[in-house]
Amino acid sequence: MSVNNNQPITAQLVADHGLSEDEYARIVDLTGREPSFTELGIWSAMWNEHCSYKSSKKWLKTLPTEGPQVVYGPGENAGVVDIGDGDVVVFKMESHNHPSYIEPYQGAATGVGGILRDVFTMGARPIAAMNALRFGAPDHPKTRHLVSGVVAGVGGYGNSFGVPTVGGEVNFHERYNGNILVNAFAAGIAKADAIYISKAEGVGLPIVYLGAKTGRDGVGGATMASAEFDESIDEKRPTVQVGDPFTEKCLLEACLELMDTGAVIAIQDMGAAGLTCSAVEMGAKGDLGIRLDLDKVPVRENDMSAYEMMLSESQERMLMVLRPELEAQAKSIFEKWDLDFAIIGETTSDLRFSVHHQDEEVANLPIKQLGDEAPEYDRPWLEPGQHSPEPPHLFAPPSDYNAALLWLVGSPDLASRQWVWEQYDTLIQGNTLQLPGGNAGVVRVEGHETKALAFSCDVTPRYVEADPREGGKQAVAECYRNLIAAGAVPLAATDNLNFGNPEKPEIMGQLVAAISGIGEACEALNMPIVSGNVSLYNETSNADGSGDAILPTPAIAAVGLIEDHALMARMDTAQENDAIFLVGTEATHLARSLYQREILQSESGPAPSVDLLTEKYRGEFVLSAIRGGYASACHDISDGGLAVALAEMCMASGIGAECTIEVTYPHAALFGEDQSRYLITVKDKWTNMFAANCEGSSVFFSKIGHMRGDRLIINDLIDTPIESLKQAHESWFPDFMNGPTSSSE
Repeated sequence: MSVNNNQPITAQLVADHGLSEDEYARIVDLTGREPSFTELGIWSAMWNEHCSYKSSKKWLKTLPTEGPQVVYGPGENAGVVDIGDGDVVVFKMESHNHPSYIEPYQGAATGVGGILRDVFTMGARPIAAMNALRFGAPDHPKTRHLVSGVVAGVGGYGNSFGVPTVGGEVNFHERYNGNILVNAFAAGIAKADAIYISKAEGVGLPIVYLGAKTGRDGVGGATMASAEFDESIDEKRPTVQVGDPFTEKCLLEACLELMDTGAVIAIQDMGAAGLTCSAVEMGAKGDLGIRLDLDKVPVRENDMSAYEMMLSESQERMLMVLRPELEAQAKSIFEKWDLDFAIIGETTSDLRFSVHHQDEEVANLPIKQLGDEAPEYDRPWLEPGQHSPEPPHLFAPPSDYNAALLWLVGSPDLASRQWVWEQYDTLIQGNTLQLPGGNAGVVRVEGHETKALAFSCDVTPRYVEADPREGGKQAVAECYRNLIAAGAVPLAATDNLNFGNPEKPEIMGQLVAAISGIGEACEALNMPIVSGNVSLYNETSNADGSGDAILPTPAIAAVGLIEDHALMARMDTAQENDAIFLVGTEATHLARSLYQREILQSESGPAPSVDLLTEKYRGEFVLSAIRGGYASACHDISDGGLAVALAEMCMASGIGAECTIEVTYPHAALFGEDQSRYLITVKDKWTNMFAANCEGSSVFFSKIGHMRGDRLIINDLIDTPIESLKQAHESWFPDFMNGPTSSSE
């Protein structure tokens, strides 16, 4: 395939590039003429939703992004946060949703590859990965195929590259039948005085292409990610990139080695929109022009056009501004790692983006307008509706409490994810201290005897659907609780905002309200947002013109610091006869709970409210108990309520529990999903001392029982063998994946 740069620009061609009539008129005005075909592609890449955030930028500016711990906030490849002793943690989360639905293995694999490049581009060595995966209903004919492909892709890339996957989420709901979500997170460690950013500096300096060769895979990928799916979905398969984790590993080592030489002035990975986005961002940030010669770009396919080369999203590629006196040394490093190294252009002073191909200038555009003047829309939005409170007596109790608990722990959203994370290398690098399946992933900071980092990823989309503002707050609060429950001080967060079509006021209203809730919670809990990604148009168009949007899913991933990992907490370390304390009050909220959905077969009502002051006080109380050495185990209470949290602690430790709790409405007390609550186990001999030391606290806590025996017993309501709970919990996922194969797969 080769495209003529002189191809006429028609209204249909403009629409095919995801540009409105008004946007195209503005492009003509800024260009000073009708753009060439290559220029149209460049404008489209820089102004699409995926790259420009034109629908969300106005609202993203309201998020808290600063703090004494923040070194770099949003705007760079990843956020950078100080962890002391001259070290920083570099992290980000991004989506690869559309590609993963079209081609699950490569879509997920290249999502992992892209987020790893974002981290090591800044000079950090990746130490941990997570992923948040959401699939359609388990009985949908495509779901099993998509789960299999995505999990294999995540594992295939991360394992081969050599980074441990330490946590994440996997959830199912019919609203993801036509648009799955694959959100990838990575974190790395770097020295605070050796961070590299993408701002180019200096005129006449060489622009160097690094890594793998350019092919036609992924051409138009960013534009495809900024549109709804329709009946032409299969035609979009060529826009999915193909990854090579072994090349990426070589690229990591070569880049870090090169950075040690001092040769790098600026560096940017080629992600969405490939060479176009990386070159424009480097120049625009540095108030410099860029001149590229595409004849010098290493390619793996013949007769590639300028349009294809500029918009290819081939993987494992970087762009760098280099100190010219160190060119020979830099080249030798990349040749040693068997990677391409080519000088393909230079920085200029004219603020133009000039692209040459086969002795022809195929693009000459104003670089600042490309990079800085993408549209910023204040789209119409509707304030989400409010649900009236629904007291517990409106919800039917189960006919059999034991059967209800067994069903919940074996349901699709609560069943063990061991089938998933066993396909990931969770221990590579030798620093993993907690495996997936606990409160948070924990990784030791290499070079330090005691220091560790904890990682968590959370959102509850059914809450966000009911109340986007409270749901946004809850996503941050649950991340906070998971870090606290591991014994970590929460530092900062990254977000991945997955929503439907923002041109629909009700969808835009969800986004606005969710960002408001996220910002409020981040401010209250001192967890600034330092990086992130917005993924819109996660919606499938129907033949009648309507669209089926995903559940609003603003995923939050957060990082916490453990100064002494000898004092970190786990959920699986409770001992026989340990006392069990409930931090928080009796639950009353059953609306939007998993009990309502799984047992009562209904999804309605308000989301649970989040009192951020209570959240902070209780979190600090729990953290002090862990740091004081009182907590033998700890677990936050979330999906499924108190009964499920107790069951999870019992299954993890292999020890039963005998509990007596206050109950006004038994089913609400056991399965209600009220927020800001934890379980702590304390050695029985320290129980009185723990209670006495905490007596003056304003936090409500109560002793509810002991860890003992081989059954979970709660009042006269639940009496179930731990072995039965484990069988239900551990069997669903393998049984689902080993089920009959649909012909559509």
